[in-house]
Amino acid sequence: MSEGNFSEWLRAQCEPTWTEVVTHPFAAAIATGEVADDDMRRYLIQDFQFVDTFTALLGAAVASADSFEARVPFGQFLGQVATAEEKTYFHRALEALGAGAAPAVLEPVTEDFRTLMDEARTSQDYPLIVAVLCVAEWTYLGWASRAAQPYPDNFVHREWIELHEGPAFRQWVAFLRGELDRLGPALDEDGRQEVLSVFRRAVELEKRFFDMAAG
Repeated sequence: MSEGNFSEWLRAQCEPTWTEVVTHPFAAAIATGEVADDDMRRYLIQDFQFVDTFTALLGAAVASADSFEARVPFGQFLGQVATAEEKTYFHRALEALGAGAAPAVLEPVTEDFRTLMDEARTSQDYPLIVAVLCVAEWTYLGWASRAAQPYPDNFVHREWIELHEGPAFRQWVAFLRGELDRLGPALDEDGRQEVLSVFRRAVELEKRFFDMAAG
């Protein structure tokens, strides 16, 4: 690992699982609009269970960041996307897919992912928090950026792609990667390995989550 590319080093250590996530057949089927309604409903019901935990993790990033300049992008994303666009999308999409109002039964992988987010949040360890956020966002940019134009007509698929692709989202992922690249050189070997452990757990959970969605 050379200075300035800690995020790429982390990603490379997670192969081949990283590539299996961003090229997952379920993600590819979203990109083409070919996911069956029942499968998309199951997937989004489970993904919706992350909104509160993810929002709390963003709040922890604001609190634990080491500078005002680092806090601002987290705060902006928290207000503009996590609590507005994605929540609005979930409500419309789940209604369109016929999801009932009954509380969701969490899949084991959903519980495990929420546990990881909670562990990172309560640690108040900024590099660990950024690592979990970066995996969640960078892997989704990875598959969404592979979607070919024109996107599917069905808004359930189209808007899910658009939420994870485009200039604003690419800038957000670049910021998260940039934070890891900035923080990495200052970590000792134990610190880097701890970040890698958390990063790898998150990548493996992303793979398990798509596997769950695919049935």
